[in-house]
Amino acid sequence: MNLTITHYNNFFKVTGILNRHTVGMFQNEFQDVFEKLQTVTISIEGLESIDKDGVNALAKLHNESISLKKQLSIIGFGCKDLYDHFKSNDAA
Repeated sequence: MNLTITHYNNFFKVTGILNRHTVGMFQNEFQDVFEKLQTVTISIEGLESIDKDGVNALAKLHNESISLKKQLSIIGFGCKDLYDHFKSNDAA
């Protein structure tokens, strides 16, 4: 399954597989998102799998939101690797 990103206003729903093959599409979709929106919510409930490149893309988006003082929410039960990445960054 490929990656699909749908959105309505500031709510984005990501479904499929986020890996090194599809991360470019993800990055293109969110490239200038914080120039247009103050708050962004991404649902990862529909992700079937995510690899380290996908985790890094989400982490980069998270870091961008912090540096621009914008709000980013990632919601839904996703991959344990993603949860562990953000949990370890909070502890550091």
